[in-house]
Amino acid sequence: MQRKRLEYSTILLKNNDLTIKIAISIDKKLVRKLDRLVNNRIFPNRSKAIQEAVEEKITRLEKSRLARECSKLDADFEQKIADEGLSRDLEEWPEY
Repeated sequence: MQRKRLEYSTILLKNNDLTIKIAISIDKKLVRKLDRLVNNRIFPNRSKAIQEAVEEKITRLEKSRLARECSKLDADFEQKIADEGLSRDLEEWPEY
């Protein structure tokens, strides 16, 4: 059974398909909510709804990681570097 899935994935990749079929397990209550969204035409199908939800979650996680990393920066030091670079750039610009 698993071998068939691997072969199918290989076929998809050979055809340059940008999607890969996967199997997931979801709580029954969540599936009912998902089906309501599809029935109300919020999403064309379950697959699209799940894909968008996963993409949105990953984007949020990436943004929060960036925010955490930025919070580690020393604001005064970063401002000094920015000011120094700006004054250096102004000195190098030609007169018009």
